[in-house]
Amino acid sequence: MVESTPTIYDVAERAGVSIATVSRAINSLTSVRPATREKVLRAMDELDFVPNAVARGLSIGKHGILGLVFTRVVGENNGLAVEEASLLYTDIVIRGAEMRAAEQGYSLLLSSFDETHPSGVSALLSLSGTVDGLIVMDRVLSDEDVAYLARRIPVVLLAGRGDSSAAITVRVDNEQAMASLAHHLVHVHSVERVGFVSGALESPDARARATGFRSSIESLGATMADVDFLEADWTSAGGEVAMRERLERDEALPEVFVCANDQMAVGVIFALQETGRRVPDDIFVTGFDDITLTRYFSPPLTTIRQSGGVLGSVAVDALVSHIDGDETVERTIVLPTELVVRASCGCASDPEEPLRQLHTPTHQRVNA
Repeated sequence: MVESTPTIYDVAERAGVSIATVSRAINSLTSVRPATREKVLRAMDELDFVPNAVARGLSIGKHGILGLVFTRVVGENNGLAVEEASLLYTDIVIRGAEMRAAEQGYSLLLSSFDETHPSGVSALLSLSGTVDGLIVMDRVLSDEDVAYLARRIPVVLLAGRGDSSAAITVRVDNEQAMASLAHHLVHVHSVERVGFVSGALESPDARARATGFRSSIESLGATMADVDFLEADWTSAGGEVAMRERLERDEALPEVFVCANDQMAVGVIFALQETGRRVPDDIFVTGFDDITLTRYFSPPLTTIRQSGGVLGSVAVDALVSHIDGDETVERTIVLPTELVVRASCGCASDPEEPLRQLHTPTHQRVNA
């Protein structure tokens, strides 16, 4: 006898809730309590239940659409308007993914979630009925939610931990990036005391950059005091607020603040300059990403260059291979970075660099 396909009624019975509650949980409505939503998701998992939208998509084959999901920051930070986290860098990733998807014969569907979204997985499960696979950027889902989603649709994580078998991960080599920066600061500038401005520590990238930098600095004989480890939210406003709070403490500043992305570095420099401290004469500041703004900022920012366009492009290739059933695709793809030395660390800037960048291809493929 052929087993019948589980229905929403079966899910409701297993979870001990009404059909309406199951529907609200699937559609991620905020009226569903977290504990109830968890019961519904667990029942769906146990029954291997797939919402109708997903089932329809599977029944007709490929949609020719890939999804890309990213986070946004909402609200205000100490009265300062907060821009979307890493918005400039996210846009570069999206452009790279979009171009490569078109080359592969796919359209790209974009969706964003704010960081306080109660249950991204149920919303993404509904979205998955219209796409063949999902690219999920950093901080959208927990490890458990990634595993749950990846059992139902091909998933590629951008900047994930790289230690999960549930989904393919595409990330940059944060450890090597921070090691090269630490080496430059210690051996070229003889830095002995450093500070670090991290993004939100639930982010795999934030943790990798923070731990990688601390490990490299300590191995080179430099030190980082606890008071000089600051946590912000990846935004310029967050970097400014974190630095202003540090400046309110009556303690000597380190010789350099290394920031986990360029946008926070811009806010850090603004706070320092507003309080009469000169960069790089009084203190060094560095970033990570090499967004276009950093070349024209005053002073031009020493940073780590990672190609967001390549990251997006490689993620699309990995996802399409996964969709096509290619079992040879690597589960963790690590892309290289490059130290870009400019004036904010006390080095001389190259005045010709912005002109050369105009003639440099934005997107280059990387054989990972």
